[in-house]
Amino acid sequence: MPYNDYILETRQLVKEFRGFVAVDHVDLRVRRGQIHALIGPNGAGKTTVFNLLTKFLAPTGGSIVFDGRDITASGPAAVARQGMVRSFQISAVFPQLSVLENVRVALQRKLGTTFRFWRSERSLHGLHARAMELLATVELSPHAQRPAAELPYGRKRALEIATTLAADPALLLLDEPTQGMGHEDIDHVTALIAKVAADRTVLMVEHNMGVVERIAHTISVLQRGKVIAEGPYAQVSTDPQVLEAYMGTEHAALPGTRHA
Repeated sequence: MPYNDYILETRQLVKEFRGFVAVDHVDLRVRRGQIHALIGPNGAGKTTVFNLLTKFLAPTGGSIVFDGRDITASGPAAVARQGMVRSFQISAVFPQLSVLENVRVALQRKLGTTFRFWRSERSLHGLHARAMELLATVELSPHAQRPAAELPYGRKRALEIATTLAADPALLLLDEPTQGMGHEDIDHVTALIAKVAADRTVLMVEHNMGVVERIAHTISVLQRGKVIAEGPYAQVSTDPQVLEAYMGTEHAALPGTRHA
């Protein structure tokens, strides 16, 4: 298969709901090895695009190409197996399991042995070692034996990133990874995203413009289901259409930026 600089492309992607066009002929290209942010005001269609990419919704029109393969007609499980894995806005961990056990369950899922909890501890040793590697990646090693329910919210999100990484994704989709966090947790999770993106591609929906400014290489801005601007932060943050979409005037500044 010929190498393509873009790991993900949508071509004229459309999603209609009973005549309402939620995604309107979106062309999106995500370059390998980058952090690509999808931003826009509430109701712009960002989550709908994510649902189309991960096949929780079927498109009304257009196509989706991932890693050189047309996945428009594929199901969610097939897309995940091919290497596109998503986390969600709400942290999803098993609260009564330990931090280590959460990651090990995610590793078992990848091996197709998720529900074989009767397997001996010795047989799971390989999973244990890999789970500890992933916890080190997200700086949770000291909390390995702690029940997940006891983790502060920001560290729960870090644990979710670790469980997502257990699937060894080529493309990691993060849906509002810093939502509901205080400044310290936002800084911590932002640094983790940059760290895990060192050897994979990240596409994220994010409302916090400070986060986007710090780590996104490319930004696509949606409004009413259409891409109205795309490029680096310095470019899109001064685009009159973008400022109008967010603030109602082209002479404003994006909210939440460090240079507003």
